[in-house]
Amino acid sequence: MLIGLVSDTHIRVPNYRASLSLLSANTLPPQIMEVFRGVDLILHAGDIYTLPVLDELECLAPILASEGDDDPFEVANDKRVKWRHVLTVEGVTIWLAHQPEIWHWDKLEESPDVIVFGHSHEALLENHGDILRVNPGSPTFPHYKHELGTVGLLTVNSGRAEAQIIQLEKRLDIK
Repeated sequence: MLIGLVSDTHIRVPNYRASLSLLSANTLPPQIMEVFRGVDLILHAGDIYTLPVLDELECLAPILASEGDDDPFEVANDKRVKWRHVLTVEGVTIWLAHQPEIWHWDKLEESPDVIVFGHSHEALLENHGDILRVNPGSPTFPHYKHELGTVGLLTVNSGRAEAQIIQLEKRLDIK
């Protein structure tokens, strides 16, 4: 199974918290749709800002999302969005949350195979013990800068998971 990973899209919402307008983009980069073509599922790790982001991505594959710390009520109240998701795909347990700290590591009875998270706007791919931790970064606002950023791909096959971070590239549309 191929899973698209995205976080911190920060797509501008008209008339919502003017202070956030400097931290947001107008639209999803079309390169995301190219990278995610053929995925079986999309996981969005929060700070969505507006539901049309989920609708647009859902045209490619089913989508689940975690609630970000800046997401408005309409996003948090959507059936695809939860504070955190726990899912098992082909024998691999995946946890999805905006901020990884919500899992309270010291109180875990069971641990996942993969944690997908966001919040920092910095892509991260690391093994923490037996846990693969993936932050796809932000496609629209990496390192809190208005530029083209990153997404991730997670491949799950026969109880094993591998991830990669994809840098979105500027396109030259020749007419």
